Amino acid sequence: MHANIMALNQLRRARGLNVFAFRPHCGEAGDFAHNISAFMLGDSINHGITLRKCPGIQYLFYLAQVGIAMSPTSNNTLFLPYTKNPFPTYFKQGMNVSLSTDDPVQFHHTREPLMEEYNMVGQFYKLSSVDHCELARNSVLQSGFEHSVKQHWLGSKYAEGVNDITRSNVPPTRIEFRRDTLQEELRLIKTLETEMSCHNSLV
Repeated sequence: MHANIMALNQLRRARGLNVFAFRPHCGEAGDFAHNISAFMLGDSINHGITLRKCPGIQYLFYLAQVGIAMSPTSNNTLFLPYTKNPFPTYFKQGMNVSLSTDDPVQFHHTREPLMEEYNMVGQFYKLSSVDHCELARNSVLQSGFEHSVKQHWLGSKYAEGVNDITRSNVPPTRIEFRRDTLQEELRLIKTLETEMSCHNSLV
């Protein structure tokens, strides 16, 4: 699937057309190796609840900020109750998570299933209005909307990591905290890599 999408995208880019993103349905159930394959090949994934079983791969998803669109309402019915869903943990850790619907005709009861998902998840996990806004911002960043559409919803400099609070309604302190925490993790890894290189050269 990935090879076919990449070949098709090369052709579409050459003709000045938009391209497809590879967002596999991954990590809801089944073999954990699916998460590893998706990390290497996917732009983002849908579900990802089985990442909780392997902190190492989960950490890689965090460092690379791979998008994870989660559906706690669907999971609650099929695989994992709200109380055991890793969504709130992922979100607090700073992983790039958003909310989505999965089979809305089957699991939702209104004409606005995504709003229903936000409402259900928000009430169960006691999310604040800032949390809701950050999740919505993540959703736009993960989406396949054109650059101009993302600029409309997030601000003209969103691609540079600039948060326009008048568009996203996410306070600068929340974005700065997420950025600084991630940069510190990357710095620690770089430091450890340097130390290991020095140690190996001495050995």
